[in-house]
Amino acid sequence: MKAIEKAYNHKEFEEKIYENWEKSGYFKPEINDGGEPFSIIMPPPNANGSLHIGHALFVTVEDIMTRYARMCGKAALWLPGADHAGFETQVVFEKKLEKEGRNRFDIPREQLYKETLEFTQSNKKIMEGQLKRLGASCDWSREKFTLDENIIETVYSTFEDLYKDGLVYRDVRPVNWCTKHQTSLSDLEVKYEEQKDPLYYIKYGPLTLATVRPETKFGDTAVAVNPNDKRYKDFVGKEIEIETVLGKAKIKVIADEYVDPKFGTGVVKITPAHDPNDFEVARRHNLEIREVIDQYGRMNEKAGPYQGMKILAARQAVVEDMKKKGLIEKIDENYTHTVGKCYKCGSVIEPRVIPQWFVAVNKKGEKSGKTLAKDALAAVTKGEVKFITKRFEKIFIHWLKNIRDWNISRQIVWGIRIPAWYKGSEVYVGKEKPTGEGWIQDSDVFDTWFSSGQWPFATLKNDGTAGDFERFYPTDVMETAYDIIFFWVARMVMLGLYATGKVPFKNVYIHGIVRDKNNQKMSKSKGNVINPIDIADIYGTDAIRIALVFGTSAGADSSISEEKIKGMRNFSNKIWNASRFVLLRVSEGDLKTGEVGNSSISDLNLDKNALTPADQEIIKQHKEIIKSATSKIEKYQFSQAIEELYEYFWHIFADVYIEESKTQLDDPKFREQTKKILIKVLTESLSLLHPFMPFVTEAVWQEIKKIYPKLKDSIMIADWPKA
Repeated sequence: MKAIEKAYNHKEFEEKIYENWEKSGYFKPEINDGGEPFSIIMPPPNANGSLHIGHALFVTVEDIMTRYARMCGKAALWLPGADHAGFETQVVFEKKLEKEGRNRFDIPREQLYKETLEFTQSNKKIMEGQLKRLGASCDWSREKFTLDENIIETVYSTFEDLYKDGLVYRDVRPVNWCTKHQTSLSDLEVKYEEQKDPLYYIKYGPLTLATVRPETKFGDTAVAVNPNDKRYKDFVGKEIEIETVLGKAKIKVIADEYVDPKFGTGVVKITPAHDPNDFEVARRHNLEIREVIDQYGRMNEKAGPYQGMKILAARQAVVEDMKKKGLIEKIDENYTHTVGKCYKCGSVIEPRVIPQWFVAVNKKGEKSGKTLAKDALAAVTKGEVKFITKRFEKIFIHWLKNIRDWNISRQIVWGIRIPAWYKGSEVYVGKEKPTGEGWIQDSDVFDTWFSSGQWPFATLKNDGTAGDFERFYPTDVMETAYDIIFFWVARMVMLGLYATGKVPFKNVYIHGIVRDKNNQKMSKSKGNVINPIDIADIYGTDAIRIALVFGTSAGADSSISEEKIKGMRNFSNKIWNASRFVLLRVSEGDLKTGEVGNSSISDLNLDKNALTPADQEIIKQHKEIIKSATSKIEKYQFSQAIEELYEYFWHIFADVYIEESKTQLDDPKFREQTKKILIKVLTESLSLLHPFMPFVTEAVWQEIKKIYPKLKDSIMIADWPKA
């Protein structure tokens, strides 16, 4: 036998190993065709840039589960994909255009879509290469993209079904509007921050009210008080004359439970077009909706001399003019309140009343009898969907109980265009344009979460392999980060139940955010970002994989540093060096290593009377580590599993037993039996480590196979060890 190389060089092995895996067909579930089905649908990474450290974590965790299931004889399907990522990608592409001195609003729709598609496809190829670099053993033959034609058809069908069921509707009501990106956003895409702003006490005739937004006063259509507030009972239902910066006017006083009598003076102005709560009050009292701020965040013609001013400038000008007219009673300069901002650019959200498509989440379907939020809630409370860690289940339940109708319209080009057609007051919903002249398609696209919310069933129904949906749906695990439980997980449960009658997955494994060694969130501005591919080039993929998992429990944020990754690289070297010793010694003389396949260590036909204390101890410890690692993986306790395997291999097998074996191998009485134990413990230890460290374990496996050809062709398809 040619001597195994002295040092493990990951650069020499990793690319070749992955190519061999992919060519072999081992990533396909058909490798264990008769086995129990196991499936994971990959959370599709956004195809708008390179993978970051968070992606490396999800790849590692999902690959651990898939490789383990495969080695247990299951027909394991890990279906990969990529997300067009609608608004997210358009934001990234806009930045690219800005650097080129271009503006998306100056580019024709078809051209902008084409350019964005080319940009996305280019990034998608890079991203797929990076997923492979991280060892993802997913079935690339079934790969999907959220803009694949058959995926779009599925999304359209669900939309049409919801529409016919009365669960999708078009309405004119306030939406969250980003004046920078010129699109509406869902409630989940608004980040709320506390900030201090002046609270202005303004005289409205005989009344005084408090507001932080005097510039919207041109859109006031009433002032309101609480019906139980005795201070103002004589004003309710009457019109009062007020002085404004534009002259005298009259305004009605209404009573509504919405008003908090403890806020300010207990009187509030009602500006329906620029506050969602005021809009609801206006609907209850049949008030006029008067918009005074345009889509760009500037005052319109109804603001008189302030027309064209941006919001903050108009606010200052209006306040100065009101002061001159004696209309400001006082100003509280330290008023703290919560302000909604765009989660991407930080611009203050400006509510706008415009026609949009909404999903009714709390309404009972007219045909199906289904209620999206209620049904999803029941699936979780009944245990049909289980969260790995109960605290996320509680968060999920709380959110579903307080969910509001979902705005799914986006005023962007990049995405799946809404299949709605208009002719005058007529509306038609369907993927094909209706016959006849004059029909115009809706220019909006779907919120990307509407399409990705259908990902599990849309992919399996359209992955090109007949019977996959019936065999692999519901999937076994959905693994994702806790920051998109509401964005994605809840919507997958709602839409999956509606479209298929079944939950989309049985278990939800939530991982946390990867932070730096100082527990700081990684960001380019902080200069603490770790590129997983660059660092894998230096220390090897296995090192970064176990560094991400080591010391991390489900749902908890984890910390990583180059020092930690370097330490795990040392473990790869330890595996290689220990294996090298075993291979050199067991191959000496006549090789009589016995069966190292699917039998347990107890079935090696060992002479129990000739077992040394060291032999007895390693056999005992080996059985225990198999039981423990198996149990931990089954319970999704991946960190505990790799920590125990690390301790066992390095400090029990390598440091203790291998050292003891050196004298035993020199003694003819113990030599052959020691060889059997060494090779058995080594091959099974490699198998236990393989889901976590696929490359170094495969590299060693192939070296063992040179002297023991009965081994499976790849450790990927080796049997999971039995205690």
